[in-house]
Amino acid sequence: MKRDYVNEKDWTPAEIGAVLDLAGRVKKEPARFREALDGKTLAMIFEKSSTRTRVSFEAGMFQLGGLAMFLSARDLQLGRGETVADTAAVLSRYTDAIMARTNAHVTVVDLARHASVPVINGLSDLLHPCQALADYLTVRERFGSERGFPLCYIGDGNNVAHSLLVTGAKLGARVAVVTPGGFEPRPEVVQWAREAARETGGSILVTRSLEEGLAGARAVYTDVWASMGQEAEGAERAKAFESYRVTERVFAMAAPDAIFLHCLPAHRGEEVAAAVIDSPASAVFDQAENRLHAQKALLVTLLGGAS
Repeated sequence: MKRDYVNEKDWTPAEIGAVLDLAGRVKKEPARFREALDGKTLAMIFEKSSTRTRVSFEAGMFQLGGLAMFLSARDLQLGRGETVADTAAVLSRYTDAIMARTNAHVTVVDLARHASVPVINGLSDLLHPCQALADYLTVRERFGSERGFPLCYIGDGNNVAHSLLVTGAKLGARVAVVTPGGFEPRPEVVQWAREAARETGGSILVTRSLEEGLAGARAVYTDVWASMGQEAEGAERAKAFESYRVTERVFAMAAPDAIFLHCLPAHRGEEVAAAVIDSPASAVFDQAENRLHAQKALLVTLLGGAS
């Protein structure tokens, strides 16, 4: 039976933990997995531009012995009215898996529903599950375990915040999300996270208070204030998020050994001060690299090349 990685809430804590275990082995012993996906192909659908998602998946498939094919909206008949269902059915005849970086979450859901091969959510307006795998792999490397780990996300309650909540809860982490009023994460996603946290012993906090969210945090995370497609709201969002910028003062509210995380691209001087993101406490480039290793582990898991 094929598995998809569209919404991490559909995976058990043990399954997500196993992907991270494998990611650690893939990173440590890449040569061992050089032919893990020999002859396999990955179709990569991009409705949004990308640096990290495209390069990490494309390089990852190559390093596993497979082939990745970049397909922008202009390259596919989706742009001329072909249905998602038909696209999924056709790509399933040609490739072994599909990764999609989409605007609407329903697009990747429909791809998974109609494809006979595994589908991976490379980003949607609701979730960014591959990013969260890389984030918690980074936490594991720096601190030894994500269980009980206190992470604080500051900013827009967007797809990154959603996946940090759900994946973190599945792994037993303590996740706080701090947002200004009106920018909270979606209630249904918070509910998914709270249900998972009850099972794993993790905890979920959604608050407007920097002091409350940052108390004891060992990772401080932020993202851009206006995601792709929200550029017209830039001025309004800048005003709303002004007091939620991660400055040196804000970062100092966290634990003394805290690291700084950002999914990138970052806008220095907006959501984060250059003195924070470029400081020794910053782990953003380790985090970016871990997209490669976490996604390789996910591909191996979904396509049956584990060893």
